[in-house]
Amino acid sequence: MKRLQSLIIGILAIILILIFGVRQLEKATGMVGAQVLNVYNWGDYIDPDLLKKFEDEYGYKVNYDTFDSNEAMFTKIRQGGTAYDISIPSEYMIQKMIEENLVIELDHSKIQGLDNIDPRFLDLSFDPNNAYSIPYFWGTLGIVYNDKVISEEEISSWDDLWRPELKDNIMLIDGAREVIGLGLNSLGYSLNSKNDTELEEAVEKLRKMTPNIKAIVADEIKMYMANEESAVAVTFSGEAADMMWENEHIHYVIPEEGSNLWFDNIVIPKTATNIDGAYDFINFMLEPENAAQNAEYIGYSTPNEKALEILPAEITEDEQFYPSDELVSHLEVYEDLGQEYLSIYNDLFLELKMYRK
Repeated sequence: MKRLQSLIIGILAIILILIFGVRQLEKATGMVGAQVLNVYNWGDYIDPDLLKKFEDEYGYKVNYDTFDSNEAMFTKIRQGGTAYDISIPSEYMIQKMIEENLVIELDHSKIQGLDNIDPRFLDLSFDPNNAYSIPYFWGTLGIVYNDKVISEEEISSWDDLWRPELKDNIMLIDGAREVIGLGLNSLGYSLNSKNDTELEEAVEKLRKMTPNIKAIVADEIKMYMANEESAVAVTFSGEAADMMWENEHIHYVIPEEGSNLWFDNIVIPKTATNIDGAYDFINFMLEPENAAQNAEYIGYSTPNEKALEILPAEITEDEQFYPSDELVSHLEVYEDLGQEYLSIYNDLFLELKMYRK
């Protein structure tokens, strides 16, 4: 009996110690009684100092989860296992999430700073009147090259990726829309083609590029290119900015045939439980100072006009990342293909990866 009493006393003591430890940790972090804001975003897609600043200003504790594809994000939110208050999908996925009733319609009376956004990035086809989303970043898909291996004159077109001297020297971003899309673009077809003949032509042409493909990778592409493990890569403009920061021999070009113009916007998923916190986060990110800080840290293009006034001219005057209206007119936004053709693109991309082996 005494042993049982001693055991119970010991367990209670451990529980009290744990409770005390948690309380002390909460005091140390300043998060006693703080509301939680659950944010679901791409990896390394916000300045961590901004998250800390948001917590300090608004008194929230931010739980920050990451995804590596729009499709993974969509699946997790649709399953509803985690109550995310904020997510940042791309344009075609926003369109799909609206259609499937996975995001809430925004109350614009609670949003401050929307007038800071360049009108070019408002009221776009995937979300008329920005009823469901607020612009976060925008950019392009293009070609990164190392001038030690290839000159500017040799890499201005998608077709240059088929040059025989680039054998085993190209890295591609691991994305079906991106890779199949560059094949379509190189033939003068739409990035959103649902023409089976055009898709087969694009894949057949891409098969002929496989001797040049060294790897198909995701985030590691930045490290590989910065370390000069490949001469050329196909990637997004913000990833290119990181590479250029690390290595002065790296350059970025938007192919002359055209390419993808993408938008990532902030949405409030249907899973949200902290709606007020979600609006606070949106308003915080719309502040020009915060948008400028985030753009300088991430390297992608900000749609916030007032933030452009704060950023250094060497950033805002660089047409690789803030292209002219004329160049933008040659770019195309991804549209939601629908489940049938999304599966076709994914299957063709998988076939292409298997073909390499």
